[in-house]
Amino acid sequence: MTGFSDISGAVIGENGIDHFGDAFREQRRLAAGSAVVPLGDRTVIEVAGPERLGWLDSITSQSVGRLAPGESTELLVLDPQGRVEHAAGVVDDGSSTWLIADAADAEALATWLTRMKFRTQATVEVRTDLTLLGFVDGGAAADRVLAAASAPADVPLVWVDPWQRVSAGGHQYAEIADHPGAELAWRVAIVTDEAADAFAATASSDEVAGLLAAEALRIAAWRPRWSAEVDERSLPHESDWIRTAVHLNKGCYRGQETVAKVHNLGHPPRRLAALHLDGSEAVLPAVGDPVLSGDDEVGHITSVARHHEDGPIALAILSRRTPIGDLVVRAEGADIAATQQVIVPADAGATADIPRLTRLSRRPSAPDPRRAS
Repeated sequence: MTGFSDISGAVIGENGIDHFGDAFREQRRLAAGSAVVPLGDRTVIEVAGPERLGWLDSITSQSVGRLAPGESTELLVLDPQGRVEHAAGVVDDGSSTWLIADAADAEALATWLTRMKFRTQATVEVRTDLTLLGFVDGGAAADRVLAAASAPADVPLVWVDPWQRVSAGGHQYAEIADHPGAELAWRVAIVTDEAADAFAATASSDEVAGLLAAEALRIAAWRPRWSAEVDERSLPHESDWIRTAVHLNKGCYRGQETVAKVHNLGHPPRRLAALHLDGSEAVLPAVGDPVLSGDDEVGHITSVARHHEDGPIALAILSRRTPIGDLVVRAEGADIAATQQVIVPADAGATADIPRLTRLSRRPSAPDPRRAS
């Protein structure tokens, strides 16, 4: 990351480079595919060994047992009650499986995977010698990043975010024809630190963007993330994550029973919503700020950004019974009006058409043979 931090205008934040002087311009260039984001807030885990895919398939939410070289997906690790513990993007090169995790979760995920190996022929290693570069496909930046991508098994390590469409075995709760995620062709290239520094050495300030730009595009696409939308209660249904991270028809794994039960018979207790915030106060709420419907607190902010087209936007986890309509975000020093756009509807789940069994008391009586003529 050193090379990128030397570029003029770089502003370093807690998790990496926040911006290079103009977050709105960076957003526009990133969305157009002409800028690259050094993703200092994410980390790579390499899983190697001949049994890696079958093993990952058996312990995670996604069907990865037959993942082809160069193919991408994402997975969740759930606890026995179906709550999200870890999340990662996945790309395989035929020799290793590469997991892209939020930096704050990477060590814990690697530790959990190592504990779960038993006699499996697989190794787990956090790769601190690699850098992640995010970009939107289809623009001028793509060719440069693809050329820099690491390819230890002759397959370029580029993760294709599956969020653009519903994955095989997945299900979308959002009741919208034109999902905003379809517009974001997000990619993440895994490159060596040396290649990243070489890339940065020849990049101008117009060819790079910061984490704030990437987050604004993610929030506008309604894309959940472990470091933002996940807490100790999170079910994948609540943030529409079954869309791409859960295969509903695969075999058993930890938490699968809850996933199936909520999807087929019940409703998730909370739901993700998109908020368009009133920008007249020039106040942006913080993550964790409460969301109110009237006088009742109904949820909290999970992600927030200033978007170059939509203005102040946010994602919020709300109680399932939160009324549809305008809300208020209580930020420090101000109450901010918020227009709610439903992502996960209140009646999400209970999707299976399960036939009702006739109650015994209502079954027609068998004819009495003594009354036969």
